[in-house]
Amino acid sequence: MLIIDIILLIVGFVALIKGADWFVDGSASIARILKVPGVIVGLTIVAMGTSAPELAVSTSAALSGSNEIALSNVIGSNMFNLLMVLGVCAIICKVPVEDAILKRDFPVNILVTVFVLISVGHQTLAGKLWQSAAMSDEVGSASRLAGILLLVIFACYVTFLVVDAIKHPVNGGEEDEKILPVWKCILLILVGIVLIVGGGQAVVNSAKEIARIAGMSETLIGLTIVALGTSLPELVTSVVAAKKGETGMAVGNVVGSNLFNLMLILGVSSAIHPIGVNLASVCDLAILLVITVIAYLFCFVGKSVKRVEGIFMVLMYVAAMVFAALR
Repeated sequence: MLIIDIILLIVGFVALIKGADWFVDGSASIARILKVPGVIVGLTIVAMGTSAPELAVSTSAALSGSNEIALSNVIGSNMFNLLMVLGVCAIICKVPVEDAILKRDFPVNILVTVFVLISVGHQTLAGKLWQSAAMSDEVGSASRLAGILLLVIFACYVTFLVVDAIKHPVNGGEEDEKILPVWKCILLILVGIVLIVGGGQAVVNSAKEIARIAGMSETLIGLTIVALGTSLPELVTSVVAAKKGETGMAVGNVVGSNLFNLMLILGVSSAIHPIGVNLASVCDLAILLVITVIAYLFCFVGKSVKRVEGIFMVLMYVAAMVFAALR
């Protein structure tokens, strides 16, 4: 049975990645046909597409009651994006960071992470004894109200981005983009959605079974295996961009995806079903906050992420995963 579950996990990941890829291609072409500015496509459709695997997995997990996977998938994906995706890109080539990301998007990312940490771990933060609780003990929850608030913040944030993009259009490049026929766009969108939903179900179900057989907690497998698999679109997109010299895209892709994960995905998951949070997840959220601040400082100094900093970020990710496995 373990072999079958591993095969299903791999097939689910492939379906997620390919589905997200086709969904983005079809949606972006439709947007060009409707003459929607490319910058808005990047801020909304592409960011949504690369975060679709996390959305599918976390929503499926919430619907099936596997709350640990729903939350740890978001935390693990954000850690992977900040440390591995951005770190690997910086190792390949120095990554410049735009002022808008430093002044607007990264600070919002930090503030939303703080909000999530406080909202799910307030009981612990209010004075519950860490020493008396096992890592698997519930010490808080992501309530429906917190989920709805995250979705409201998300809607306001995306609306602001769209309005700002319309006020400050970026010219050039769209004429060179390939526009697909309408029927093909619709087909890609529909098939992409089917693959994303089906792949998400396969990943959650097989991951739960592997965790049960191997004696691993759902928190650990969501933080590592599931998070790695659902973050592959961000990794592939950013690494390809870095190799082509389009390094400015890397930080925006990472920060944008992390914001989508925290606000939209965690918001939808907890709105569907309140998420019970154990001590391990509260600890991981605190680590994520520290990682986010460190990544912001790396980006802020010199308005770029250099190779040495990239190597340090990759080593930080390895250390975080070792800690998660050994605790």
